[in-house]
Amino acid sequence: MKNNIKDYLFEELLPRIEKPGRYVGAEWNSVNKNPEDIEIRFAFCFPDIYEIGMSHLGMKILYHLLNDQTGIYCERVFAPWIDMEKLMRKENIKLFTLETKDYIDDFDFVGFTLQYEMSYTNIINMLDLAGIPILSSERKEDYPFVIAGGPCAYNPEPLSYIVDFFVLGDGEEIILEIMGLYRTWKNSGKPKVSFLDEIADIKGIYIPSFYDIDYNEDDTINDILPIKEMVPKKISRRILKKLAGSYFPDKMIVPSIDIVHDRIILEIFRGCTRGCRFCQAGMVYRPVREREVGELLDSAQCLLDNTGYDEISLSSLSTGDYSQLDELTEKLVSKHEKDRVSLSLPSLRIDSFTLKLLDNVQKVRKSGLTFAPEAGTQRLRDVINKNVTEEDLMESVKAAFESGYSSIKLYFMIGLPTETMEDIESIAELGNKVLDKYYQTPKELRGKSANISISISSFVPKPFTPFQWESQNTIELLRQKQRYLQKLIKRKGIKLSWHNPNTSFLEAVLARGDRRLGKALIKAWELGCRFDSWEQQFKYKIWEDAFNQCGIAPEFYALRKRDTNEILPWDHIDIGVTKKFLKNEYRKAYKEETTRTME
Repeated sequence: MKNNIKDYLFEELLPRIEKPGRYVGAEWNSVNKNPEDIEIRFAFCFPDIYEIGMSHLGMKILYHLLNDQTGIYCERVFAPWIDMEKLMRKENIKLFTLETKDYIDDFDFVGFTLQYEMSYTNIINMLDLAGIPILSSERKEDYPFVIAGGPCAYNPEPLSYIVDFFVLGDGEEIILEIMGLYRTWKNSGKPKVSFLDEIADIKGIYIPSFYDIDYNEDDTINDILPIKEMVPKKISRRILKKLAGSYFPDKMIVPSIDIVHDRIILEIFRGCTRGCRFCQAGMVYRPVREREVGELLDSAQCLLDNTGYDEISLSSLSTGDYSQLDELTEKLVSKHEKDRVSLSLPSLRIDSFTLKLLDNVQKVRKSGLTFAPEAGTQRLRDVINKNVTEEDLMESVKAAFESGYSSIKLYFMIGLPTETMEDIESIAELGNKVLDKYYQTPKELRGKSANISISISSFVPKPFTPFQWESQNTIELLRQKQRYLQKLIKRKGIKLSWHNPNTSFLEAVLARGDRRLGKALIKAWELGCRFDSWEQQFKYKIWEDAFNQCGIAPEFYALRKRDTNEILPWDHIDIGVTKKFLKNEYRKAYKEETTRTME
């Protein structure tokens, strides 16, 4: 095993791979500390490549928060791409951090962020590359604690044999509490399990090994039982009660290569009250907490000064719902327009789109616009509680076309509960109406050529949503709907794209799985699965083989409609939204009744 890998990395490895900038580090605003002066070393691991991980706001916040603490050094780790992994295994080089190039098996914590289920095999692969045992039960005293947080942690069970403990909810406060207790424990000489005992009663901590699962004969869950007295029956997520005035970094790392979202990201608020019945984020990030306009303007100025970026993205689940959006955009544009700094507003809702907002966004530079009707008919939009109308969409695209826009992307979902082929047909009809609206716009106002992109995803039932009990369409039925839609969309100016139904099926399996799935996860990795969210790397046949070898029927998790009284694998987690509320919304969906804005 090579100890001094820094020189070897630059001289021997990087010239032999694509995109060496993924592994170089030393970017502007990355943090450099002397490891000899550090008490706690934290490896923040994003289980995907550099370009995706470096676009993630949560990593930016926690990276700088931890590094602002005395005696703590947080370093970044990303999943090495296929070519780099091959070389690392051949050359006997373990997984290392970008900052110091030190191996992470010598760290105190190895922390993963769980942003999407299809990254799970990468987590296993990264642990193996690091020389860290995959199963938590096999990690003895000298190994780091493996922890995980993020939206997928709300159903932690598929990873329960791998992760030592999960951090549920907002991370800014709880991560510092964990570090404080760890500092004391590290100097005590006590065994690892005693640290887990100490943090077990912290709100937001879930330690899977402290719970046992009892199953019924039909493979459903009979009970979820704590096996230690100090642990709660229900684990409540951690909520940052007030976002205004809370920590936000005044600098962000400027990446060494192009990344997916290469711009300043300002988090304007957290949470959502819209209540779309398929949307997990809209449930688990509640309640809505806003940052003040003044602090956002100050943050923007600091970040512009410290990064040199010329674009600011306003980040939230539904940016148009920010109560002071017009004021904020006007002040940002007024202050920074002279420096050619542009604004981008992702997650705009159709019914919050205004000419005034459009005018502010396009003053410096114009980009495409994205809207998400989600369903083609009003009936189905009522089922999913989307609370937007076709009229809202037509008014929004009319305003966009009259302002010179010509590129519009429309997001839809197929396989939704109660969906019929009439709903599928209406997706094509809605695309045609948007294109017609372009041609109805005076030539002197509209852009040069229409580019209407219709993107189709497949419904995945997710935990803690009103549709968590629903079945998913079969792979063949989803393919049938995709083919049907493809036949209907023939006009020049409209392009259709869709997600792989096999991927959506596996996502549903992992999203609603229990801890028995852990052995299939590990088996799939052993057979060669990694980077499952990448179409060119996804190997569905291998997943089928893994399930078969482990005696697991994936249809049990994805295709089975569940009784609302069934104990679900995540029922021991409390996100703050009651099961009674979710059941009521589920019933209203089948009555095609909507629920307006919810607090």
